[in-house]
Amino acid sequence: MSHTPIQTENRQPKQQPHVMNQAHIVGEAIQSEQYTAVRRRIFRQLIEAIVYEGLLDVTEEAVQAGGLTLYRIPATDEHGNPVEYVCEGSRRLTFGRIRLTPKPIIRIAGDTSEEADSVAQFLLEIRNSLGSDDGRLTTFINEIEHTLLKDTLAQYQRAQEDRVINPAQYDECEGDIMDGHPYHPSYKSRIGFDIADHYAYGPEFKQELRPLWLAVDRSQSRFSISQELDYDAFLQEELGAEQHTAFTETIRQKGLDPATYLFVPVHPWQWNKIISSALLEEIREQRVVVLGESGDTYRPQQSIRTLANSSSPKKAYLKCSMSLINTSTGRILAPHTVSNAPHVSDWLHELVQSDTYLTEETRVIMLREIMGISYDRPARDELLQSKTYGILGCIWRESLHRYLEPGEQAYPFNGLTSLERGGEPVIAAWIRRYGAEAWLTRLFEAAILPIIHLLYAHGVALESHAQNMVLIHKDGWPVRVAFKDFHDGIRFSKAHLTAPEKCPDLLGTPEYHARVNRNSFIETDDLDAVRDFMHDAFFFINIGEIALLMADHFGFDELKFWNLVRQVMETYQNRFPELSERFSLFDLFAPTIEVEQLAKRRLFPDTELRVHRVPNPLHR
Repeated sequence: MSHTPIQTENRQPKQQPHVMNQAHIVGEAIQSEQYTAVRRRIFRQLIEAIVYEGLLDVTEEAVQAGGLTLYRIPATDEHGNPVEYVCEGSRRLTFGRIRLTPKPIIRIAGDTSEEADSVAQFLLEIRNSLGSDDGRLTTFINEIEHTLLKDTLAQYQRAQEDRVINPAQYDECEGDIMDGHPYHPSYKSRIGFDIADHYAYGPEFKQELRPLWLAVDRSQSRFSISQELDYDAFLQEELGAEQHTAFTETIRQKGLDPATYLFVPVHPWQWNKIISSALLEEIREQRVVVLGESGDTYRPQQSIRTLANSSSPKKAYLKCSMSLINTSTGRILAPHTVSNAPHVSDWLHELVQSDTYLTEETRVIMLREIMGISYDRPARDELLQSKTYGILGCIWRESLHRYLEPGEQAYPFNGLTSLERGGEPVIAAWIRRYGAEAWLTRLFEAAILPIIHLLYAHGVALESHAQNMVLIHKDGWPVRVAFKDFHDGIRFSKAHLTAPEKCPDLLGTPEYHARVNRNSFIETDDLDAVRDFMHDAFFFINIGEIALLMADHFGFDELKFWNLVRQVMETYQNRFPELSERFSLFDLFAPTIEVEQLAKRRLFPDTELRVHRVPNPLHR
C-alpha cells in the first residue's frame, strides 16, 4: 500500500445560516411545493412497502387504462367510523415490487374524498389491522415526520440553489445526490439531529467541519491496523507531523505517557451531544483526553458519519461513530466490527490480488478499511451498556482518489437513479449517447461480474447496496466499480470458502449486539443466507431500481432488462465451467429469494429475522 506524503490546502469551513435565518427558511420550506412532493413520496414508499410486505389485507381492482391496479386500504378513524385509502399502481416484474403512480393517495371518509395529507393519521387509522404495538408505531411515526421535515429542507435548499448533478465531480455528488433509500419509508429520519445539526452536518448542505481528536486509554480500547501499515507513521501522515507532535505534547504536559494512548477523531456532534456526558468519568480520570481539532477540514458523505477530507482528498475517509438513528438504524460503530475491519480488508485484498480475473479484467477497486480504534471500557452494568456501547470509535478507509487513473471519473452508484429537478434522469445524456442496451450491458459487466466472481470463486458475498458502490466511468461509459464498507458488509460460510485457511480469525457478534440487531452477522452455515445477503442488497434494490427507472423513463422493458442481466451472468458462467458446482451452491437464478421487510422491522420487535420470500426476475 502506497501512502506518500500529501500537500494540504488551508481552507476555511463555510458558515451555516444564522439561527433566526434558519427559522425563516424552515417556515418557507414547509409552505413550499417541495414539502408536498416529499410528503407524497413518503406516502407512496410507505404504502408500497406495507402492501409488498403483506402487512395488510388490501383489496386490488384492475384499472382498465394502462394495466394499473387500484389498491383499496381499509381503515378506521378515531371515532370508529370506516375510512378507505385509495391509490393506483402495479406489481412489477422486478421482484414483484409494488410501484405506485405519482397520483396522490386519496382518503375517503363518508361522502368526503380528498388527498390524504397526513402519514401519521394514515398509520393511526390502520394500526388495528397492522397489529403493531403502540410504542413501535409511535417511534415509526416520529421517524417519518423527521424524514418529512429534513428531506423538505434539503430539497428546498436544492431548489433555491437550482443545483445540477455533475457526474464528473464525485465529491460534490456526495452532497448533491440527496434521494436517500428508494424503498425505506423513513429514509432521512436522522433522529438525534435538530434543525441546526441538520444544516451543520447534513451532506446536502456541504458544510465543512473539523473532527475533534481524543486520546483514549490503550488498555481500555480495541485497536487493529492493516498489516501493511505502522500506527505512528500513518497517523503522522494523516495529521501532519506538526499536529501529531502537538497532540503528543498535550499528553506529556498532563503528566501522562503518550505510548499508553491511542489518537481517535470524533464527529463534533458526537462529542457535544453524547461523549462529553456519557464518558464524563473517563474524561475526569483522563482515560479519555481532549487533544484538539483537526487541522484539515472534512465534509460528510451521504452516510453522514463518513467524512471525506476536503483539504487533502487523497487522505483517508473517517468513519466516525454517531449515536444517530438514520433509515431506522443506529449509526454507532460496534467495537467488534471496528476490530475486524482491517483484518477483513486485508483478507479481501489478498483474495483480489491473487485473482487475475479481478485485478486485470474487472480491475475492481476495494477501498480498504486500514485502521480501526474503539474505546470499549466495559460498562458497570448491562443497564448502562446502551449508553456507552460503540459511541467512541473510528474506522479509517482508503480514499477513492488514490485509485483513479487519468481520464477516469467517479460517480456514486445510487446516483444512477437520481433525477434532475425537472424530472429527467441524470443518466439520460449517457443513454442518448451510447444507446440503452449497449450502456446497460457495459454497466452490468463492470458492476455485476466482480461481485458474482467473489461469491462463486471465493465464497464471499458483499452487501453491495448502492451506497457501498462507486461507478468509475469515462464520460459516462462504465469502466469499473469500487466497493467499500466491509467491516459488517460481508457474509460467508467458512466451510464453503475456496481457501478457508486464509480467512482471518474474526471476532463474533456479542450477545448484546445480537439482541439489538438479529441481522448483524457475517458468518453462517446457511448458504441461502449468504446468497440472499448479496441478492437483497445488490439485485433487489440496487439493480432493481435501475430496472424500474429504465422502464418508467426510457420505455426499456423490464423483461428485456433482466434477460440482459442474465445474459451477462450466463456468459460469465460459460467462461468458468470449472465453477459449475459453485453456481448450484449459490443459485442466483433460484425462483425466489428472501429479502428484508424493512417496514415490518420498524413496526415489530427485532426478536427474529424479518424477511419474506419474493419472486426472482433472474429466474428464467
